[in-house]
Amino acid sequence: MTDEKSEHEVGRNEPKMYRAAYLAPSPVASPVELRLALATIRRAVVLGPLVVVAAWVFRGGVGAVSAAIGVVVVAANFWLSGFVLSRAAARSMRAYHAAALLGFIVRFGLIALSMLLVAAVLDVDRPAFGITAVVAYFVLLTWEAWDLTWGSRREFEWMN
Repeated sequence: MTDEKSEHEVGRNEPKMYRAAYLAPSPVASPVELRLALATIRRAVVLGPLVVVAAWVFRGGVGAVSAAIGVVVVAANFWLSGFVLSRAAARSMRAYHAAALLGFIVRFGLIALSMLLVAAVLDVDRPAFGITAVVAYFVLLTWEAWDLTWGSRREFEWMN
């Protein structure tokens, strides 16, 4: 008899090993998701004034205010996403995956609800508000993905 386990015996232990890792907190001590969200919000600070000026040129003062509110709604969504995912990752990978899937759906519902509430309570330019929110969301998401893939943070120094 040798001390080495057969391939069949090792395979039996793998589910327990994976289950323990899946239920354990993330080994990364830094809240990476929140740091990514804060980086995206910093980009919103750059994008926001450009969008507000464009809305002011095309839709007037009410359009500019509406565009600013749209950018704030999107930035708040990114912050909420980073916060929830970081907290869930600190708990377990199971919680992280649930937060990622359910959180995505809930956050889009919150965006829609906040847009409906703002449009009902304030006198906003609805097209400027809605278009800004949608465009800002995708521009910021694309900008962050590009930076992580090909930009200055592609070496993942932000994880340390």
